[in-house]
Amino acid sequence: MSVEKTIREMAKAAKNSAAVIAHCSADQKNLALERIAKKINQDAAYIKAENEKDLARAKEAGLSDAMIERLALTNKILKSMADGLSDVARLEDPVGSLGHTWTRPNGLQVSRMRIPLGVIGIIYESRPNVTVDAAGLCLKAGNAVILRGGSEAFNSNQALAAIINRALEETDLPERTVQAIPVSDRSAVSSLLKQEEFIDLIIPRGGEGLIRFVVENSRIPVLKHFKGVCHVYIDADADLDMAQKICFNAKVQRPGVCNAMETMLVHQSIAEKFLPDMANQFSVAGVQLRGCPLTCRILPGTSKARDEDWPAEYLDLILAVKVVADMDEAISHMATYGSNHTEAIVTSDYERARRFVREVNSSVVLVNASTRFNDGAQLGLGAEIGISTTKLHAFGPMGLEELTTTKFVVFGSGQIRES
Repeated sequence: MSVEKTIREMAKAAKNSAAVIAHCSADQKNLALERIAKKINQDAAYIKAENEKDLARAKEAGLSDAMIERLALTNKILKSMADGLSDVARLEDPVGSLGHTWTRPNGLQVSRMRIPLGVIGIIYESRPNVTVDAAGLCLKAGNAVILRGGSEAFNSNQALAAIINRALEETDLPERTVQAIPVSDRSAVSSLLKQEEFIDLIIPRGGEGLIRFVVENSRIPVLKHFKGVCHVYIDADADLDMAQKICFNAKVQRPGVCNAMETMLVHQSIAEKFLPDMANQFSVAGVQLRGCPLTCRILPGTSKARDEDWPAEYLDLILAVKVVADMDEAISHMATYGSNHTEAIVTSDYERARRFVREVNSSVVLVNASTRFNDGAQLGLGAEIGISTTKLHAFGPMGLEELTTTKFVVFGSGQIRES
């Protein structure tokens, strides 16, 4: 069967499965989630063996250490994946819930009911844990999902999808509620983006090139997860010890993820005091700095930042540093070069913190905390399917509720419209 026919058959099967899963009880879905979690723990050796195949190919292909780190499935990550599914199972099921209800003058009772989106296509790169996170969230929200991971994680994704399918079958749910595209051919993405008859939403996760390709070629609505150009601004009266801890964590803990800090902005009044100690810590951790002229003067030997550094998503131990005159310049810089992903301020001034929160329009804005907290689990949503950097229909980490929509429900007692 050709790739195009394979994708169309998968999309049609997903549509049929979505009609069933949309009306399954929370208990049925939770049982399936717990079964998937159990199987991930039980089959960890098999999953890791398949993952090793991907890691070997990645090393042969010369992928960066940061990309390989995103690809690796360790015991800790596998346990986290399983625990994440159990967390999702414990979350309240949004499907069928009614929001605020109001009564019209004619007696009609109006409310909104949460319903599944239908069939979701998810296109992503590198991180095979997305396979499990996406499957779990889509399942709990009553959606069917078609997964197209990157070729670099093909074996890992196929192994995880097989485990999910067995768990669904064992719990009497449609096995094809979750499907991973079984070919690594790039034409599969183009074919998937043409299935508007069966697929309701496309969510791409990955580099800017992938997302732009999806946006430009999809016949299906796209929820965009653009790059994470995240900033931390160190204000004039910041606690400098706190600022160092926050900036170090934001850059170094996991440099290859979208909520890692890519640019550090420092108020000019504290730059000479703050930057040398901060630079020493970064140097020990292997972080390369690329600074503005004033940064380079304070830190001799620092590479001069080029125009392309300010909007860059490095996903590596590289950091752009700029000394700014005030918060106005910091906010302007974020608006010019940021990606509406995550911005943070370190300050002791309550009024400036409140102003920063009001005026910065990224999906998550933090005060005195690391950018690494822009994460569904960290914010109490359970696992997330991605971080939307556009405002329709979700903005920020996408948990269960963001994988549903609402319909109006109206109760009457015989009313008719007369005008």
